[in-house]
Amino acid sequence: MAIERIVSGIKPTLNLFNNEYDLKLSNWISMQHESECLFFVADLHSLVTRNAEPELIEKTTEKMIIDWLACGLDPAQATIFIQSKIPEHTEIFTLLSMITPLNWFSKINNLEDGEKKNLTLGNLGQDLMQSTDILLYRATQISGANNQIPLVKLTSNIVKEFNNLYGKDIGYQEKAKLAIKKLGTKKSHLYEELRASYLAKGDEQVLESAQSLVEDQQGLSLGDKERLLGYLEGGGKMILIEPEFKLINKESNTILFNRESKVYKDKLQQYKDSPDLIRSVAADGCEKARKIAKDTMREVREEMGIDF
Repeated sequence: MAIERIVSGIKPTLNLFNNEYDLKLSNWISMQHESECLFFVADLHSLVTRNAEPELIEKTTEKMIIDWLACGLDPAQATIFIQSKIPEHTEIFTLLSMITPLNWFSKINNLEDGEKKNLTLGNLGQDLMQSTDILLYRATQISGANNQIPLVKLTSNIVKEFNNLYGKDIGYQEKAKLAIKKLGTKKSHLYEELRASYLAKGDEQVLESAQSLVEDQQGLSLGDKERLLGYLEGGGKMILIEPEFKLINKESNTILFNRESKVYKDKLQQYKDSPDLIRSVAADGCEKARKIAKDTMREVREEMGIDF
C-alpha cells in the first residue's frame, strides 16, 4: 500500500479561534502521532475572497503557525508549510482543470442564474484547488465531516479521469510483466498469485497484501511500482492516488488544548519572541513538502506529454 499520508490545510482568516478551528487543530495534533502528516496554511484559498487584504493574510499566517505550535503541533512529527510557497500547487491546479468538466463542481450546480454573474473563476474552482491540494502530495486519506463528501467524490472522479486518460501507456502490459520479473522469482510468483486471486474474488485483504509487496520493494522505480499497482486491479498505471475518506464525528472530539492555561500562554509568548524560529519551521516544512510535490509534478508532466 502507499505510505499512509494525510494532507490538510486551514485558511488564514480574521475569525481564527472558533470551535470548528479548534476541533480541526485537535484532530491534527492526534493524527501527527499516527501517520505521515502535512499541514499547511491555505493562503491561496484566501485570495478567492476578492476583498482580501494582502497584509492581513500575511499577518494571520504567522499568527496561525504560532498558535499551532503553542497548542501542540510538533514540526518534528508533522510537516508544517505555507501553500503559496509551493509553486506546484498552482501548476497542478491548472493542469487538472484541463480535464475536469464544469458540471462536476457542486458550487455551480447549486447557484441561481442571478448569482452566477459575480462568480469568479477562482471561486468556482476552489473545490478543484482543494482536490489538487490532496493529490499533489499523494495523500491516502481525507478526514472530515459529512460536508467533505462532495470533495471526496470530486477528488475520486478526477483521479479516475486522469489515470484513465494517461495511465495506459503504449506497451503497458509488456512493461508491467517486465516489472514483475524485477521482483525476483519468489516474489514475482507471489505477486501473480495474489493478483489472480484478487481479480477472481475481489478480496480486499488480498489486494492489500499485494500492494504491500510492491511498496516494500526498494529497488523498483516509481514508474514500475505504479504499473504494478495498477496492473493488480486490471487497469493502467496509478499515477494519482485516490484517497480514502475517514468520517470524523465532531461530537465525540475533544479540544486538546486550553488557551487560558499557563502552559499555552508561556509557549505562545516564547514563539512570539522567536520570529526566526517560526520562519525556520515554515521554511523546513516547505522544503519537505516541495520535494514530494516536485516528484508528483515531474510524473504528471511526463504523462501529459509536457516534460520535453
